[in-house]
Amino acid sequence: MNHEFRFCPSCATPLAMVSQMEDGGAKTRLRCPACDYTHWNNPTPVLAAVVEYQGRVLLARNAAWSGRMYALITGFMEAGETPQDGIAREIKEETNLDATALSLIGVYDFQRMNQIIIAYHAVCTGEVSLSPELVDYKLYELEQLKCWPSSTGYALADWLRSRGHEPAFMAWGENPS
Repeated sequence: MNHEFRFCPSCATPLAMVSQMEDGGAKTRLRCPACDYTHWNNPTPVLAAVVEYQGRVLLARNAAWSGRMYALITGFMEAGETPQDGIAREIKEETNLDATALSLIGVYDFQRMNQIIIAYHAVCTGEVSLSPELVDYKLYELEQLKCWPSSTGYALADWLRSRGHEPAFMAWGENPS
């Protein structure tokens, strides 16, 4: 979620794009000309899971999405939790499943949303009950999965390769089968 910062949160002076010397050289950022506050605009950590359930991969459709796209379970990491605790919490909140094993797939940039995606493989048990945030889910055999050309799609592709499957990619806007 990108918020447009216009005013300094310390002194309410309008922020301006100001170049300043930093460790890596001159860097232009939103800064307060009155009190030197800097809006760093660092990426937000987002957690994602390739959920393995009953020997298949669970992909879900978000209620806010148009079309029929199904994707990994994702959510924001919260203060005071580890990435592993956070993804287990997100899986529980969104699907009611319990993660019994977690392993890191990788870390992926999602610059369009100014996010860093930390992706896990999660072996899960329980009975699926979707949160209101999700409207549907499907279980896929590995050979049925099609990856999308974006951060979580690359995570799914890397996980498939780790299982001996060469991933197939869909084009943007293509509906999954």
